[in-house]
Amino acid sequence: MKSIFKLLVLCILLLTVGSCKNEKEEKQEATEVIETKAEVENITVETKISKVLNANLATEADLTALGLSAEIVAQILSKRPFLSMNDLDALLTDTNKEELYKTLFVPFNLNTTAEADFKMIPGVGDKMAHEFEEYRPYVSVKQFKREIGKYVDEDEVERYLNYVFVPVELNTASEEDIKSLPGVGKKMTHEFEEYRPYKSMEQFRKEIGKYVDDKELKRLERLVYLKK
Repeated sequence: MKSIFKLLVLCILLLTVGSCKNEKEEKQEATEVIETKAEVENITVETKISKVLNANLATEADLTALGLSAEIVAQILSKRPFLSMNDLDALLTDTNKEELYKTLFVPFNLNTTAEADFKMIPGVGDKMAHEFEEYRPYVSVKQFKREIGKYVDEDEVERYLNYVFVPVELNTASEEDIKSLPGVGKKMTHEFEEYRPYKSMEQFRKEIGKYVDDKELKRLERLVYLKK
């Protein structure tokens, strides 16, 4: 009987410790959500701008309308496509980047971008940059919306989508996920799906290269991958 009693006491202790641990973890997660929301609310960002131009797709007229000098516009056009936002950032040495990036950007790959680089996105500070990195790997934009929607409202999540993308697996991605890629519309989505199954990236270049020039093909290639 004593052995049974000791065993019961031990079980109760273990359950109590486990319950306390879970409660502590839940409280910690809730605190992180509150802190992140507070940080976002304390950052003043002009969110009325609904359109953020993709530096790889903007026309000469678009870039000029942003107030960029003719020299900078010419450099941007000649050096495209930018395979990362860091390349564009390095080019814009004498520019008010904080203001410009509210209207011009090269979307970040959510799965490979360094946490510190996410802070180039207007309104993204230490906490939110951490949350972007925390939920990797992202398999869809829907997942990004769900996770980051814990910290900001729907409008702010949509604003973030001007600045980031989730790369898609060529043979398995849904039509919705392909269409969510920067600068990929209905027609190109159809072509992506048309040539499945892809056996190599070389096949992708060959088939999609029928519809776009080398620069655009290079830009599209950074948006996709093949499972090994």
